[in-house]
Amino acid sequence: MEAASIQRQDVNVLRARLHRMWGSVAHGWAEHAAYADERGAAVTEALLDLARLAPGERALELGCGAGGVGLAAAGRVGAQGEVVVSDVAREMTAIARQRAAALGLENVTARDLDLESIGEPDASFDVVLCREGLMLVPDPARAARELARVLRPGGRVALAVWGPREQNPWLGVVFDAVSEQLGVPMPPPGLPGPFSLSDDRRLAALLAGAGLADVAVSAQPVPYRAASAEEWWSRTAALAGPLAQRLAALPEPAREALFTRARGAIRAYETPDGLEIPGVSLVATATRA
Repeated sequence: MEAASIQRQDVNVLRARLHRMWGSVAHGWAEHAAYADERGAAVTEALLDLARLAPGERALELGCGAGGVGLAAAGRVGAQGEVVVSDVAREMTAIARQRAAALGLENVTARDLDLESIGEPDASFDVVLCREGLMLVPDPARAARELARVLRPGGRVALAVWGPREQNPWLGVVFDAVSEQLGVPMPPPGLPGPFSLSDDRRLAALLAGAGLADVAVSAQPVPYRAASAEEWWSRTAALAGPLAQRLAALPEPAREALFTRARGAIRAYETPDGLEIPGVSLVATATRA
């Protein structure tokens, strides 16, 4: 078998593994959906403002998770517009669909769509939105080309990814603790991780390479606040896909030892009101010529 064919098979196996993984942690996203919306509120507002959503437009949210960005976009496009919230994990899409229905958002529909192979026609959306999804696909260049493909001429993309690991200790500390305690790297080798697109120049080049114009990337502070170390740990562990699976497989004593290690490392961010941990997202925008 040719090397290229073997490589394609390996990537397809990885994709299937990732799709199953995110589906398996969807219950955590359902439980913490309101928190995820609150935590990402500043980034969501930045994305919607930069996308310049207008009444009557058609918008697509990719990698929606619990659907927070798409639900917020619904008010901007109005009753004459449409927002499609989508995720590759149908369990995630189901959460977003249920949340839209509970809010009575009749201009929101939900579909199972893959960032790397968006099952929508060419030039079918005015705006594409994606918060913290592009960095988690095996082939982000392919995904960027798909974003460009489904945009109408003059359409806008607005997306966010996590910035450098050292500027996001709210998650970096967890990964370090797991790596030290278990003697395995985190995220696991071969899996696209949350910091895989944390270089602003690489992110800009990715979008420009997909044929998009007017590319701009800026940093957005996203501090992490929690009442206690226990709250920080439980939420982070529930929402981080590979981490959630790893922790679920550990016996209780090992999980306790791991938390003790992580709690010691996060003490530097304790305040009288709880934890205040730095965080940074990269927000990128571009247009289709």
